[in-house]
Amino acid sequence: MGSVAAAAVRPRRSAARRREAIAGILWSSPWLVGFFLFTFGPMIASLYLAFTDYTISNLSPKIVGFDNFARALSGQDHLFWPSLVRTLQFAAVMVPLGVGGALAAAVLLNQGIRLVALFRTLFFLPSLTPVVASAVIWAWLFNPNWGLLNHLLAGIGIKGPKWLSDPDTAMASLIIVALWGAIGGSTMVVFLAGLQGVPKEMLEAAEIDGAGAMRRFWTITIPMISPTLLFNLVLGIIGALKVFASPVVMTAGGPSYATWTFILHLYQNGFQFFDMGYASALAWVFMVIVVSLTLLNLRVSRSWVYYEGEARDDAR
Repeated sequence: MGSVAAAAVRPRRSAARRREAIAGILWSSPWLVGFFLFTFGPMIASLYLAFTDYTISNLSPKIVGFDNFARALSGQDHLFWPSLVRTLQFAAVMVPLGVGGALAAAVLLNQGIRLVALFRTLFFLPSLTPVVASAVIWAWLFNPNWGLLNHLLAGIGIKGPKWLSDPDTAMASLIIVALWGAIGGSTMVVFLAGLQGVPKEMLEAAEIDGAGAMRRFWTITIPMISPTLLFNLVLGIIGALKVFASPVVMTAGGPSYATWTFILHLYQNGFQFFDMGYASALAWVFMVIVVSLTLLNLRVSRSWVYYEGEARDDAR
């Protein structure tokens, strides 16, 4: 009897699972349609166009094989390598300062101080400002003749630099603007959530054992939030490599191509020269770089990221 009853229950369970699966697909269908129409479809189209000679005026793409990639990598495009190197330099400075600054801000805001909610709001407000609006405001602040920054420096007897008008300081100026919006933004919020998940019992036990604040931070807090640190590090690298809006609005890639970033170069070829075939090839080169750096980060992270669940499994 038991086996007969079990056999009768199985079809009902499988039918219920099918209904749940169909309901799930139906509820997620708007997102699936949007993904295939506006993300996956354009990706496949750009992959095809990357191997073609295609402009807006030419409605019939001509297959050229790897010519677009050869044009970029061989130096025929004299702005490809400089824009890539400049973008990597921007990321090399921006990521450590941005992630480190966000972590420091999160640690400060995680303390039990008065008006902490107000300080958290003030720190987060710059990240809510539209990028174009903040770029316009900062361009005014950086104006070498009547900008506020040089006016304040002149008040204390210091002659301010030319900021965005000087190739030697233009990229540093963009990094300042990026840090202003990044340190108190979503990276800080994620760090703050990670810090609040650190068991207080461990910190209190370490303090009783005589560990100072810095030792508790490096030996307990950092390992416990290492997955959060990896997450913010990966997103920070991707975000830094995608820098585009501030160079376009504030410098247009100048002066003397000092702020000509990779995405700006891609944009110029695709939407100013309308060379969609070459722009698509640049986009896929950029994707390979981003994916490679992400995989490298994930591989290296095995030596320093601590996962509590894995530690429990090893203990067993």
